[in-house]
Amino acid sequence: MKYIFCLVLLCVSVLSCGQNKEPILGDTAYQREQNSKFKDASKSPLTSKDRKTFKALDFFEFDSTFVVKAHLKRTPDSKWFNMETSTSRISKERVYGILSFQINNKEYKLNVYQGQELMQEEGFEDYLFLPYIDNTNGETTYGGGRYIDLRIPEGDSIVIDFNKSYNPYCAYDPKYSCPIVPLENAINISITAGVKAYKKH
Repeated sequence: MKYIFCLVLLCVSVLSCGQNKEPILGDTAYQREQNSKFKDASKSPLTSKDRKTFKALDFFEFDSTFVVKAHLKRTPDSKWFNMETSTSRISKERVYGILSFQINNKEYKLNVYQGQELMQEEGFEDYLFLPYIDNTNGETTYGGGRYIDLRIPEGDSIVIDFNKSYNPYCAYDPKYSCPIVPLENAINISITAGVKAYKKH
């Protein structure tokens, strides 16, 4: 009888723990990955205070319109320049190439950048940085623009998934130093994809 009682107590305890653990929210694998990271104290850009009440980032619904195949025109002779950041820090960057793509039959171009320091780090040798400004900034998305992470392709084409657009970390905590999007990377379109502006709950 005592054994059965202990077994029942154990089951109730396990079920209770399972119910207390909140599931990671998100409609896509990318969204769930981001929400998981923001909940993780070792990875989250949120302040400890904001992380306590964090449930999930606010995303636009996934839209395949904003998954585009772009042509990459490399610019091997481009010079390194000082990209300004939200702090006094300067990021040494160069234009790796120009991306040309279409959305709803309209042509757009964006510069894609390579960081001098970052390319020396293990795992980031082929990393490309795509910051951009669009017509949603300051309304439904962060006013300073958003970023996309890319990798150097073998050929001259690359897929840009704007559904993976994310905010600079300084959108969540001003202590972070975030590259300021160059004005030449402003495109005249509303990219209603990716993460929206962060609102504290």
